[in-house]
Amino acid sequence: MQTSLKHALPSDFLALSTKLIGLAAIAALFSFSLLSEAAEKLPRLANGKPDFSGIWQTTSAADYDLEPHSNRVDAPPGAGVVEGGTIPYLPKALAQKKENFAHRETDDPRIKGWTLGIPRGNYYPEPFQIFQRANDIKQVFQFGHSVRTIYTNGSLHQEDAPDYWLGDSRGKWEGDTLVVDVTNFNDRTWLDRAGNYHSDQLHVVERWAYIDSNTIAYKATIEDPQVYSRPWNLEVILHRHREKNFQLIEDYRYTLEYDQHYPPKPDSQ
Repeated sequence: MQTSLKHALPSDFLALSTKLIGLAAIAALFSFSLLSEAAEKLPRLANGKPDFSGIWQTTSAADYDLEPHSNRVDAPPGAGVVEGGTIPYLPKALAQKKENFAHRETDDPRIKGWTLGIPRGNYYPEPFQIFQRANDIKQVFQFGHSVRTIYTNGSLHQEDAPDYWLGDSRGKWEGDTLVVDVTNFNDRTWLDRAGNYHSDQLHVVERWAYIDSNTIAYKATIEDPQVYSRPWNLEVILHRHREKNFQLIEDYRYTLEYDQHYPPKPDSQ
């Protein structure tokens, strides 16, 4: 009886193992099938590349402060969107960031209605719209209706180009991920309302990738040797607006002080 049991156990164990391996293979195949099906359902251009056209917006509190923060009178609490939690400022630059924070109610370029810049425009709490073609992508921001062009035609950055509010954006595809290299910035934008900032040496590499057909994972690697001790990453989720008749609404707040003069009033004399 004991001898029979000893010989039976390895055989039963082998059968059970084979069955479990089979079930695991089926589960893996099923998961792969689901992923493949999801990939096939992504919106795509005629050339097969993912099509990000649509109106998008984040629900994160990133614009209030990229780093983890408790509630303030001018901001809700947030867990932060910086990989590792802290932006690696150089000592002198950190002092400037603290100065910016102390004067954020008056010095934030957003308050003046200036163009938000990159990457801030992508996680500012207003929608933006993407129009995508095979050779370029147009990004229109509700705030100020700034227009950004991402070239995906294989062209390189301009040599001796001037500095831009939104930088010079050149994109390429790595599988289904859009990778955008952005240079030639000016130093007049902030990264958030907490005074996080950059110089005109800013270099941003963005990665846009679908999670599903209505959700984009947006990641940006930030580099600026005048301000940070090393490159660092931030990541937010962008959601597609699907409300009926949803559209961008003009937000030209920098013109508000001139509204009293327009349309021109008839001469009273």
